[in-house]
Amino acid sequence: MAIENLDKHDFIKDFLIPGSLLEQDTEIQRLPSKPGHPVLVFINSKSGGQLGGELIVTYRSILNKEQVIDLGEEAPDRVIRKVFINLERLKKQGDENAFWIEDKLRLIVAGGDGTAGWILGVVSDLKLSHPPPIATMPLGTGNNLPFAFGWGKKNPGTDRGSVLSFMDKVRGADEMKMDSWHIMMRMKAIQGCAPVAPPELPQSLHSFHPVSSTDDLNVEGYDTYRGGFWNYFSMGMDAQVSYAFHNERKRNPEKFKNQLVNQSTYAKLVSTQGWFLPSHLNHAASISQLCKVKIMKKGGSDWEDLKIPHSVRSIVCLNLPSFSGGLNPWGNPNSHKRRNRDLTPPCVDDGLLEIVGFRNAWHGLVLLAPNGHGTRLAQAHRIKFEFHKGSAKETYMRIDGEPWKQPLPENDETVVVEISHLRQVKMLAIDGCRAGSVSGSPPPEGHDVDDKDSEKEDEEVKKKFGAADTFKFPEGFHISHFS
Repeated sequence: MAIENLDKHDFIKDFLIPGSLLEQDTEIQRLPSKPGHPVLVFINSKSGGQLGGELIVTYRSILNKEQVIDLGEEAPDRVIRKVFINLERLKKQGDENAFWIEDKLRLIVAGGDGTAGWILGVVSDLKLSHPPPIATMPLGTGNNLPFAFGWGKKNPGTDRGSVLSFMDKVRGADEMKMDSWHIMMRMKAIQGCAPVAPPELPQSLHSFHPVSSTDDLNVEGYDTYRGGFWNYFSMGMDAQVSYAFHNERKRNPEKFKNQLVNQSTYAKLVSTQGWFLPSHLNHAASISQLCKVKIMKKGGSDWEDLKIPHSVRSIVCLNLPSFSGGLNPWGNPNSHKRRNRDLTPPCVDDGLLEIVGFRNAWHGLVLLAPNGHGTRLAQAHRIKFEFHKGSAKETYMRIDGEPWKQPLPENDETVVVEISHLRQVKMLAIDGCRAGSVSGSPPPEGHDVDDKDSEKEDEEVKKKFGAADTFKFPEGFHISHFS
């Protein structure tokens, strides 16, 4: 639709909700109308450099100021709780418009993946009787959530025309359910010492936090953490490089204001840590040396050992088909793979995680090739990692882009990380998006090569991109592809 047709009162009033819905402890008046597509807009003013602040100005010039929330000033849980408490009060008074708005309400979230995960966590934790679906406007660096659901990798713009066009897409978007995942980590308690310093743990709302003494996960003599994620959990190579990059940026923030410098620094870290070396020359512990991996199939009740090839030094448990800036490590297996290996199309609402392995950085670069993918290990409803005293004192883990260094047992105790399905949230998706659904269109069938040929893929990638010491990023390739 042309911008001049969008920038009209009839189009804009379809999205308006009265500011009174966001007031607290006041005598709320009955709602005057039934907007066709009422929205609450949450914007992280700290995301995207100056873009977050510019978006707030533009959205507030179009909508009522109260329905555009700056996440730097107001907590999203308080805002959403106020709106739904007021709607409930009006519903009890028989206000039909309140029923309508509750049914039609949609959320727009502008920020990075961390911001989107924050709002998703709030909506999930509030356990609303009719939770609103969420559209994610890309504003950060990774933007895996927006990309998976068709909203793009880059911010569409902060001017009035761009914002109106995005609102028009929200109006026509379809609802799609998405799985969320619970993660639990348990380790032997060390007297007078926290197992992992708080700054080392991920900081987003749905990251690890210690369980209380009354939590049913608590085990005497152990420190237990619980949290959740929407996109992925990873361990090994990618998390180690990401951890080093985050630490370097934290120590010297003034050096990370230029994208080319950021890319160069990241590339050096990948090279100096040996991830471009072939598996037989890389001395980093393989996943099979670090831990035992067990999986449980959907509908099953027994744990099965998952065989991890010795060459695999990084493992990713993936919920969405968008990882590290839009790459798809699982790909779309062809019908032969699905039949012979009991694989199903990767869907975001099937209660399954796709488990993928990588040997080294060259293997990761295979994802840039058409139909490229990692080593498909399994699909599972639950996953358990058991770490015993062994070949390393620590490993590196990452949840939805946030890395940390995890100490491993030095004595005869066990560190356990267990992932299980939690619940579902409602997303807004653009028709034809990458995310597949069991209730809608599955992803297209792939034409990938056999996993046994993936070593040959590595060689082709090396020829294309040059040797490690002369590695150059191809045009349009962002370092977030590795992060």
